[in-house]
Amino acid sequence: MIKILDRYFELSYSHEVIQEKVKEVAARLNKDYEGMNPVMVCILNGAFMFASDLVRELTFQPEILFAKFSSYEGMSTTGHVRELIGVNANIQARDVIIVEDIVDTGTTMYNVLPQFLNKGAKSVKICTFLQKPECLTVPLKVDYCAMEIPNAFIVGYGLDYNGMGRNYRDIYTVVEKAENQE
Repeated sequence: MIKILDRYFELSYSHEVIQEKVKEVAARLNKDYEGMNPVMVCILNGAFMFASDLVRELTFQPEILFAKFSSYEGMSTTGHVRELIGVNANIQARDVIIVEDIVDTGTTMYNVLPQFLNKGAKSVKICTFLQKPECLTVPLKVDYCAMEIPNAFIVGYGLDYNGMGRNYRDIYTVVEKAENQE
C-alpha cells in the first residue's frame, strides 16, 4: 500500500508483468513494421515510461516525436481536449504510431487522430499500454493494447494523481478506505 497526497493505492501490476506486456506489444509492432521507418508520437506526460521501454524492444527504426494533450483534472476527465505541445514535424505520407499511456473514454485519441490525418499521414495507429474497454464513449479503434483493465483509478508507470506517482515502476489502484487510513 502506498499513499499519494490524500489517497491510498494498492499494488495491481508488478514491474515484471508490465515488462512482459511491453515485450508482447513490441513483438506485434516489430512484425507489422519490419523494414519500415514510422513516426512514433509519444503522448506526454503519461506515456513516457511505456514509450521508453517500448522503443528499446523495437527492431525497426522509428522516428520518435513527442506531443502533449490534456483532458484530465485530478481523477476525472473534463471531456475537453487541450493541445499543449503539438507535432510540428512533417508527417506527410508517413505511417504514424501514437503511443499513449491509457485509453479510457477515448476522448483524447478521438480528438487527436484527425489532426494527424489532416497533416497528411499515410496511416495512423494507436498503441496504448492500458485500455478500459467499459469506459469507451466514442467510436475508437485501438490497434495495439498491452493490457485491458477494469474501470478503476490507477497510478504508477507514468500515470499520475495530480502530478504525483508517475515514478513508480509498478501500477497501483486507488482504494476507497485503507485499513490504516484515519
